[in-house]
This record gives sequence, structure tokens and C-alpha cells, in this order.
Amino acid sequence: MTQALDDLLDLLDLERIEQGIFRGHSRSAIIPRVFGGQVAAQALMAAGRTVPADRPPHSLHAYFLRMGDPKAPIVYTVDPIRDGRSFTTRTVTAVQHGQPIFHLSASFQAYEEGLEHQAPMPPAPDPDSLPTAAETLPRYTDVFVDPSVAERMLAARAAVDLRYVDDPPYASIGTPREPRSQVWFRTNGKLDDDPLLHIVLATYVSDMTLLDSVLLAHGRGGWAVGDVVGASLDHAMWFHRPFRADEWLLYDQESPSASAGRGLGQARIYTQAGHLAVTVIQEGVVRVPR
Repeated sequence: MTQALDDLLDLLDLERIEQGIFRGHSRSAIIPRVFGGQVAAQALMAAGRTVPADRPPHSLHAYFLRMGDPKAPIVYTVDPIRDGRSFTTRTVTAVQHGQPIFHLSASFQAYEEGLEHQAPMPPAPDPDSLPTAAETLPRYTDVFVDPSVAERMLAARAAVDLRYVDDPPYASIGTPREPRSQVWFRTNGKLDDDPLLHIVLATYVSDMTLLDSVLLAHGRGGWAVGDVVGASLDHAMWFHRPFRADEWLLYDQESPSASAGRGLGQARIYTQAGHLAVTVIQEGVVRVPR
């Protein structure tokens, strides 16, 4: 396990300060606010800590309410809405400086047999044939508003090996492309077998690139280039089948719509064997600076 992954696992290992109340901290982010994937992952971890281990999450629905302060702790309060025979429901509110910054509802289910079908996995090259972030990012230092962005991106994502199938948005500024993007990802090190941990880590990564397809449709490079400003508004995930976050996962993303200063991203996450593991949908603010 790399030191970066060890640090990320420590970040997700919340402090229990009372029954149903947890405290988390933040890591240095690329921008001066709490990374949305971090607060979503921590909130889901808090909810999962109040549910029997044999009931992993099957869905979450969340709203980002305020920007998080990376210098202050985040308190997560879990409300035990329902404990049924098959399903368990929790809501979580994340609070900083006396105000809610994030709200999550999550549902957990004991495993059961049922009908089976799935959308087929789209074509994608072998992840080991693709360049790493360390090989790719330094090529684009000159297009970023701040030349240190590439270094900060690498540091913030050091726990995860994330590889673009095609060029990222900042590589084709001014040239609109099909609103689709694919990345392969896995953690930079092996994890234990706790299903909740793998789901939480996928939640963390899911907020990194989902709105890329919105930018591609308009030839925009993103916040690091300075041609858009944005933030996540809401986030939903459905966990269909077991997977491991320390093995390659294909994140196949597209944007069906952008309007009114918002962009919608939707995606499917597949295992390398072709099993549909997760569906993700997110809407975010995507504004052109005036």
C-alpha cells in the first residue's frame, strides 16, 4: 500500500464522538474548498458504520449545500430512519461552523437472489496500455492558469491510479467533442475485503471526472484553465454488483444535457470482466465567467 492510499484510508476512518455522530477531517485539495467526493465518501462511511456489515449500500442520493472549509473538522450526524427485514435506510447531515454543508440519504440491503440483466460494457482499451496521470499532466502545465496545478492534481490524486482513455478536457480547449469520456481507475495499493470500504472509495473517485463530458461538448478546459467555474450540486449512485476498488474499473461517462448554468453527467462503472457495478448521475453548476 502506498503512503498516499494509507493517508486516504485514514481520512475515511472517521472518529466516533457519540452514538450516530462522527467527526472527519479534510486533506489538502486542488482548490481551496473540501473536495465533494471526500465529503460524500465520509458521509457514506458514517452511515455504513451504523448498519450491520452484511448490508452494504445499494444506493445513495445527496445534495451539496455549501462549500466546505478544508481547515475545519466536519461533523456527520446519522439519523436511523428505518431498519427493515431486507432494507436499512439512513440519512446523514454534514455540518461545519454550525451550518449544514451536505445531506445524504443512503439505503442498504442484505444480499438476495433475483432477476439478472445489464447494459453491455462499451469498448475500451486495456488500462495498462494507457499513460498514467504522472505521464500526462505535465504536458499541459502551460494551459493552466496556475502552473502548479498539475503538481497539485498529482498530489491530490496520488492514492488513485486514474487513466484517461482519450484526452481530458484541458487537452482540447476550443474544440467541441462528443460529450463522452472514459477513464480507468483503481486504488494505488490493495485493500482489505470490507465491501463498504470499496463502495466508499468508488464514491470518492466518482466526483473527480463526471462533469468532464459537459466540458467536452463545448470545448471548455475546466476550472484549472479558467474558462468555466463550477461545483457539484447533487449526486446519486446505485450499486448493482460487488466490485473491488483496488482492481481496474471503467468509468464510462456522458452528458445528455446542459442548460441554465447547469450540466448533467451520467455514467456507468464496469469491472474489467465486464460486469456493470455502479450507475452514477450528477448535476453541477457549469458557468462561463463573465
